[in-house]
Parts: sequence; C-alpha cells; structure tokens
Amino acid sequence: MAHTTIDHPPVFTVAEAKALRGTLPGGNCKCLFLKNKKQRMWLLVLPENLRLDLEKTAGALGSKRLSFASPERLRSVLGVTPGAVTPFAVINDQPARVTVVVAQELLEHEVLNFHPLVNDRTTSIATGDFIRFLETTGHLPAVLAAADIAAG
Repeated sequence: MAHTTIDHPPVFTVAEAKALRGTLPGGNCKCLFLKNKKQRMWLLVLPENLRLDLEKTAGALGSKRLSFASPERLRSVLGVTPGAVTPFAVINDQPARVTVVVAQELLEHEVLNFHPLVNDRTTSIATGDFIRFLETTGHLPAVLAAADIAAG
C-alpha cells in the first residue's frame, strides 16, 4: 500500500489541521470514536467539515443513544490518545470489536488523509488501499451518506 507521510506540529482540532496542511490534496478527514450503553463501539470516518448529529447517527447505526468514548477506552481499544483518532488504529482492535463507518462522500476522493496513530503527522493513502487495509484488519467498513448523520 503506497502512502506518504508529512510531519507537522501536533494538531488537536480540524481548524488546527487546516491551518498547517496548506493545500494537501485528497479527502481531509476527521475520526470520531463513539459507543452506546451496550458497549458497542463505532469509529466514524467523516469529511472534516461535517457537523455530526448524534441522534441521527444513532438511528442510522441502529442504536438508541451514542456518546463519545472516554480517553481511557480510546487508549485501551484503539491504542491512541485524543487528538490522534485515526482509522489506522483499528490495527490495534483485535478481535474486531469496533465497527468502522465511512462517509460515502469520502470514497469519491482518490486519496484520503489521516493521522498515523499520532497527531504530529498526516498520512495520505489511496482510497482503495485504505479500504483494503480496513478489510485486512477484519474491519469491513459500513458506508453511510453524510446527509444521514449530519446536523441540520
């Protein structure tokens, strides 16, 4: 799987990432780690500008209520810290307990950009290679339209 990685100062928000990256081509993403009361877990891979509606998202995922997983759960399940949430972290989720959900709109990009387990770098990977990576780790992604989970 071909990829390129650039170094930059640590970023914790989409706004910080936008300010640092310049004109990095491809789909720029944000990733959110969610859970429900039954301890099901989801990793959402979304366009960076999408404002998520948790209630709509819960319905789209067949759950009653969702919340953000704690930093402790993030570390224990995916092996990353807040600010470094990335779909590459599913390599640490064995056996596959986390359901990966990718926004359909991201699949239209030739290249996607993510943190590589730390938030002081950004890795660009071909979208097809990204999907193959997920499948190889046992995380066949669910695909949802952004409109099904976006706020107002």
